[in-house]
Amino acid sequence: MKELLCELHLQLPKNHLVAWTSGNLSARLEGEDLMVIKASGIPFEELRPEHMVVCDFDGLVVEGDFKASSDAATHGYVYKHMPHVGGVAHTHSAYATAWAARGESIPCVLTAMADEFGGDIPIGPFALIGDAEIGKGIVDTLFQHRSPAVLMRSHGVFTIGRGPRDAIKAAVMCEDVARTVHLARALGTPIPLTGKEIDALYDRYQNVYGQR
Repeated sequence: MKELLCELHLQLPKNHLVAWTSGNLSARLEGEDLMVIKASGIPFEELRPEHMVVCDFDGLVVEGDFKASSDAATHGYVYKHMPHVGGVAHTHSAYATAWAARGESIPCVLTAMADEFGGDIPIGPFALIGDAEIGKGIVDTLFQHRSPAVLMRSHGVFTIGRGPRDAIKAAVMCEDVARTVHLARALGTPIPLTGKEIDALYDRYQNVYGQR
């Protein structure tokens, strides 16, 4: 898992979702109340499997020689309260974080949004970094949404998935639609999809699209 997570972390700068050492990715260890997450403050180009640390869901390191990401308690809270989640990603991608800075959800005006997010990408509350309070905001916000992404106000993007690769995909798609909806608003008023249209698109994408 450390090797896989190290490899997947490189997708964050590759897709222009992070800068310098910001952002992180974690994975639940199946069958245990443990997760693997990036060590704090290590540049992405220097990451090695040994920079991935094993933590409990309170964010405390149980295996590894490095200090865990400052978001470890946040990720752990999500795993503790959302048993179906196997991967969590956190980015400060420019367009999506600009929406977060405005404290505004991204309206569902694109088929790609309906497909991936099942509606608007919601805005979560502001919380200080360092403990589980951000995690609580993520869980409380996503509890009533189909979206695997949430914009935490004045902070950035958190995404969830069945595994870490799914969480990264959601982060990539979140930034993509955030940019497109921003451009659409610069041109005028985007036309929202109806609830019926969103439901139909979401069902097709989740249950029919792709290989099974």
